[in-house]
Amino acid sequence: MKKIQMVDLQSQYYKIKSEVDNAVLNVMDSAAFINGPEVKSFQADLENYLDVKHVIPCANGTDALQIALMALDLKEGDEVITADFTFAATVEVIHLLKLKSVLVDVNYDTFIIDTDAIKKAITPRTKAIIPVHLFGQCSNMEEILKIAKEHNLYVVEDNAQAIGADFIFSDRTEKKSGTMGTIGTTSFFPSKNLGCYGDGGAIFTNDDELAHRLRGIVNHGMYERYYHDEVGVNSRLDSIQAAILRKKLPNLDSYNEARRKAADYYDEAFAGNENILTPKRAENSTHVFHQYTLRITNGKRNELQQFLAEKEIPAMIYYPVALRKQKAYYQESDPADFINTDKLLDQVISLPMHTELDEEQLKYIADSVLEFFASRYGE
Repeated sequence: MKKIQMVDLQSQYYKIKSEVDNAVLNVMDSAAFINGPEVKSFQADLENYLDVKHVIPCANGTDALQIALMALDLKEGDEVITADFTFAATVEVIHLLKLKSVLVDVNYDTFIIDTDAIKKAITPRTKAIIPVHLFGQCSNMEEILKIAKEHNLYVVEDNAQAIGADFIFSDRTEKKSGTMGTIGTTSFFPSKNLGCYGDGGAIFTNDDELAHRLRGIVNHGMYERYYHDEVGVNSRLDSIQAAILRKKLPNLDSYNEARRKAADYYDEAFAGNENILTPKRAENSTHVFHQYTLRITNGKRNELQQFLAEKEIPAMIYYPVALRKQKAYYQESDPADFINTDKLLDQVISLPMHTELDEEQLKYIADSVLEFFASRYGE
C-alpha cells in the first residue's frame, strides 16, 4: 500500500507530468515570466469554466480577499460579517484594512455560515458579508443574496475551498461557487482542488466597473504604466503558475468527482456508528470535498487522532480555535450565540482527502477509525 498522505500532490503530478513539464519549459523559453501569455490564457479559460465575465488573477487567496475589499471603498470601522469557524485569512484581511469583523455562528451539520445569525448581526454600520464556502460546498447563497439586497450590502464569496462546486437556486438554475456575489475570490495553494505549484489566487466578478478597478489595484494602482490613480498592491499570478493551472483546469471536474467517490466510501463505512457524524451534503449545493470532516461525538476526537497517527494515517483538526478567541482577533461574545462553532471545535477531525486515494487506502483508513471505537472503547 502506498504511504497515506492528507494530500498526494506528487502522484497527481505524475499523471500529467509531460503536459506540465512542457508548459513550464515553454514559459522558460519565452522568458515571459510576469503577465505573460499564459496568464491571459488561463484567465480566459477560467472565465469560460466559471461562466463569469471577469477573472483577475493575483498572487494568493489572501490577497484576493484583501483586494476585493479594497475595491469596495469601505471606510475604517465599517462592519463585515463572516463566519467564526474558518481559516484566519478571512478575518485577517478585514483587520488589515481597519474594518471591523463581526463573527457569527455556522450550521452544525454543514459547517457553513448560519444565515439567521447573519440577520441578527446586521447593524447600520454593516457594509458586507463574506460567506465562506467551507470544506467544499456553497453557503446558502440564495438566502445570503436576499439578505444583502434587503440591506444594501456587498457579498464577497470566500471560495478558497470550493472551486468547481455548483449552487442550485430554488428555480433550479445553477451557478458556480464564487460567481454569485458582488465579488468572488479563490486560492490556488497547492493543496486546493485546483492548486498550482506555489502560491496563486484569483478574483471573480460580473461587474465591469469593479473588474476595471480590481485590475488596477492588483498592479500598484496603475491603469496606464507609471500613472498611479489609486493606492494598490503588487499581487500577480506568475506565468509559470498560470501555465500549470491551465493544464490542471481541464481535469478539475474529474478531480472533484474522485474526491466525491472517496467521500462516498467514507460515508458508507461510517454509516450507523453512533460516535461518528459524517459531513452533510447540502441540498442546494454540490460538494467537492476539499476536506472530509467528521464530527466525533463521544469526546474522543484527540485520542482518535493519536491512534490514527500510530497507524501512520494523518488526520487534521480544522480548526481548533474559534476566530473570536484568537489573540489577534479577540471579541467579547455570548457563548449562546456560538453553540455550533464551540461544539465543532471539540469534535471535528479531517481524514485524508485527495484525488489519488485508492480503495486499499480508503479501506485501511476507514477500518482504522472503526477499530479505534471497537477495540479501545468497546463501541
